[in-house]
Amino acid sequence: MMLKKLFLSLLFILLSSIVFAQSMEQLKKNKEALDRQIELAQKNLNKTVSGKRLTLTQISTIKAQVRMMQQKILTINSEMKNLDNQINENTGKVHNLQGRLSDLKKEYAGMIRFAQRNRNSYDKMMFIFAASDFNQAYKRIKYLQQFGQYRKKQAAYIQGTEKELSDKIVVLDKSLKNKGSLLKEQVGEKTKLDKKKSEQSVVLSQLSKQEKQISQDIQKKRREQDAINRKIRAEIQRIIALERKREEERVKEEQRIAAAKAKAENRPIPVVPVAKPKTNSELLRATPEAARLSTAFESNRGSLPAPVANGYITAHFGKYMVDQASGTNEGITYQTSEGATVRAVFNGEVRSVSTALGKYFVLIRHGEYFTFYHNLKTASVSVGQMITTKQTIGTAALNEGVAEVGFQIIKGSIHQNPESWLAK
Repeated sequence: MMLKKLFLSLLFILLSSIVFAQSMEQLKKNKEALDRQIELAQKNLNKTVSGKRLTLTQISTIKAQVRMMQQKILTINSEMKNLDNQINENTGKVHNLQGRLSDLKKEYAGMIRFAQRNRNSYDKMMFIFAASDFNQAYKRIKYLQQFGQYRKKQAAYIQGTEKELSDKIVVLDKSLKNKGSLLKEQVGEKTKLDKKKSEQSVVLSQLSKQEKQISQDIQKKRREQDAINRKIRAEIQRIIALERKREEERVKEEQRIAAAKAKAENRPIPVVPVAKPKTNSELLRATPEAARLSTAFESNRGSLPAPVANGYITAHFGKYMVDQASGTNEGITYQTSEGATVRAVFNGEVRSVSTALGKYFVLIRHGEYFTFYHNLKTASVSVGQMITTKQTIGTAALNEGVAEVGFQIIKGSIHQNPESWLAK
């Protein structure tokens, strides 16, 4: 029973260490990713502030930088919290080991004193011969043998405990040093964030002075986006209408076959009841292939790759407001590096490759779902082509000197929030 408890205790400690290491490693990767995104945002920002008037791209880039800096500080706080938990845990273990070591040494000292008092062979022989019978004498011989073995085990156990204590102290010292480094990093990031917020305040003060121009820019951008959205909605409706026509033809063909069979068998032609029209969703999932693709797409919610390998979101899904001007995004916008490739987020079929305002856009069907990629400089796929997850479909185009890509997810004809579908 004791052995089982010891095994379970060691297993728990080992699993805790693995989980802690994985957690810290993931936080480190998140922090490194944020560093790359913040650096990319600064490069993009530098392209938009060369003495020109304030632009929407500049505003969105600064806001994205502030958000990512805040996120990095939160990541550092999580690292520190994990370290604090480990420090507290290891401090408790060190105290327990020190107490256990003290008890072991006291017990061992008592054994040594006993051994000193009975160190010569004469005393041992007298202890054995003083037994009342042979059975007791045999037990005393076994006792002396076991006592010697136990003393050796205790000595080894003390050495093992001392080593474990030494190792824990090394880990504790390392954790304390790491915490000190994280505290310095946190202070540095807060200083950078304060500086960036000051820069944001300057931009916002400029914004109020250029309110009319910014409002015009937003209206222009909204008109452009509305034109693209109308085009994509029309394309999806065309696909739905085509599926409805196929469904009607399939039903007519079934009725024709049933009527021909009845006539051949000299039976009355069966009256087929009028079926309830299928919904858009049912039409888009009508075939087994489309149903499987839809189910696969749905099962990957929260784990789809981003449409760009390196970038950050500057415009989120839903309503937004810049100063007094407002609008609604039906998708999200990424800023990325110039010449960056744009990739499909899931397996599917290319249903539309077209241009609007001198830029390409691509529509890919995934059964009942569609993904839409716009503001592409080039498109490397064609209509009807089957593509796979992360396959390149084009390159990002520039907008006010910065590479941007728009991305939407549509279920039937209803827009989804892409951020709830993409991997964090």
